[in-house]
Amino acid sequence: MTDAPPPPAQLEPYVRILGVDGAVTFFSSFGGAELVYSQNPRRSQLAEIMGLDAARALAEEDARRGLPRRVPLGKPWVAQVMKSKGLPVAEIARRMHASDVAVRRWLKQQPGVRFTDPRQPSLF
Repeated sequence: MTDAPPPPAQLEPYVRILGVDGAVTFFSSFGGAELVYSQNPRRSQLAEIMGLDAARALAEEDARRGLPRRVPLGKPWVAQVMKSKGLPVAEIARRMHASDVAVRRWLKQQPGVRFTDPRQPSLF
């Protein structure tokens, strides 16, 4: 299987702008951190890693619709993308700095559906 799974809604703007591989790189580099999108990103780390055009496109999206200040991690989706490229669970775990148990849990999830722990009591 080589087709990437659809991204969840919170990751969709990034995937639309950067593409699947660019989004994976972006989440790996900036996920979990606060990021300010500059209209003139010449010397930013974002421009260095993603390229000037991608940094400007993200800044335009932020100005138009607003992107969250803290970049989402997107780990379940990134793991599913890596698996769709044929990577084994152990390699995905190494690349994502996660346990193989966490990666297997993420891979069991349906794309776009959050993991729920069966031990968690229902609130409704």
